[in-house]
Amino acid sequence: MTFAQIRPTNEQVEQWDIFELVFFASYDGNPFIEVSLSAEFYSGNHSVNVMGFYDGEGIFRIRFMPTTLGNWSYRTSSNVVALDGQVGGFVCVESSPDNHGPVRVSDTFHFAYADGLRYLPVGTTCYAWTHQPANLEEQTLSTLKASPFNKLRMCVFPKSYQFNVNEPMYYPFEGSLEEGWDYSRFNPVFFQHLEQRIADLGKLGIEADLILFHPYDRWGFSQMPLEVDERYLRYLTARLAAYRNVWWSLANEFDLMNSKKEENWEYYAEIVTSSDPVGHLISNHNCLRFYDYSKPWVTHCSIQRIDMYKTAEETTEWRNKWHKPIIVDECAYEGDIEHGWGNITGEELTRRFWEGAVRGGYVGHGETYYNEKQVLWWSKGGELAGISPERIAFLRRIIEQSPGGILNPLPSSWDLPCAGVKDEYYLYYFGFNQPRYRHFKHESGVSYCVEVIDTWNMTITKLPGIFEGAFRVELPGRQYMAVRLVASIN
Repeated sequence: MTFAQIRPTNEQVEQWDIFELVFFASYDGNPFIEVSLSAEFYSGNHSVNVMGFYDGEGIFRIRFMPTTLGNWSYRTSSNVVALDGQVGGFVCVESSPDNHGPVRVSDTFHFAYADGLRYLPVGTTCYAWTHQPANLEEQTLSTLKASPFNKLRMCVFPKSYQFNVNEPMYYPFEGSLEEGWDYSRFNPVFFQHLEQRIADLGKLGIEADLILFHPYDRWGFSQMPLEVDERYLRYLTARLAAYRNVWWSLANEFDLMNSKKEENWEYYAEIVTSSDPVGHLISNHNCLRFYDYSKPWVTHCSIQRIDMYKTAEETTEWRNKWHKPIIVDECAYEGDIEHGWGNITGEELTRRFWEGAVRGGYVGHGETYYNEKQVLWWSKGGELAGISPERIAFLRRIIEQSPGGILNPLPSSWDLPCAGVKDEYYLYYFGFNQPRYRHFKHESGVSYCVEVIDTWNMTITKLPGIFEGAFRVELPGRQYMAVRLVASIN
């Protein structure tokens, strides 16, 4: 084995950015499974162990995200003498204005970046967008740049399903479907492409919610041996854990993956969490039955509704059950295809977003409008054709204007959910009801400014005067209205 060290790619690194070590070595065997490589990073009394990986063409890499400012030093460990005992250091400096670090759970049911800035997940789904031709991927990025979305659900492995039957541009392993896959050798180009697209999303301020397994597969990646699953997860986390905009989703519809046993998911979670020194957000997504989100490793609940009609309306119940953030990643999609999960109106999707918001959670978008090219947003990306995204953007602004930039449910009437802060801020949502007026009753001594919000036409009308105690608010008799009460400062 011959060896030469390449200098670190950067010797001064922003907090929550990527410090990378690159080594070149020619190796006669299989470096994916025969070479172990890691590094211990030190800063004061703090130390972090990070696994390295082989990136093809004789290149080994170690990626590290520093979370604290100051001087860091490192020392490598390897079963290959030339890679072992390499030492050095770098300086972690303050982050730039657009670098807020990875997203964390905050205030039990919500999220914030590592620097404390509030993060409101406004998600969408493009399962197989990174498995499309380059021009379509670039169009997807352009669409996302102009959208309100800051989280994207996406599969690592290619997907085989209706409206998504094309072969991917790259495969994760060497070999072919016809001749068989060499599960002992990854295809670095596949993962290089994936991480480039993750970096592209990061530049747009979008979190990449990575789906690690899914059942929609004709290549065999959903039915690999357990030891291959483990090798894949360790390789993936070694490559991607240093990216600050990564989330882990163990599966899309875990309960449809018949080749996986219940204990497998706990094993996969242990592998990912123990291999991820950053501690990125992690969950597991369901189809017909919920995962047990009380598991200690689950940071948030990634939910697909299991009832045809009750979707985001159950958000408060789920909060009370699991005491974790609720993200209804699939409440059905705006579109017009044959399936009930893919043909709700833009009005209904917007209503579900509002229902989830005033009940203290977050709802995800998706779009499945048929077109002759069969480029549907939910599968391949491309362009958005629906009418809900701009209304979702309006809701995002409403939430951002709330106290603390979040909504928590308040005791509500059976027909009128409400969120806010008692005696300070109330946001009521009427949904598909269309009253001409509504009586409100609050404690005397607190006066409010009252605004009528048309969530569909995206207008806010401030009513004249100040309201206190019991009062009546006139409404236009249309669906999708909301009322906002803000305590008046005398």
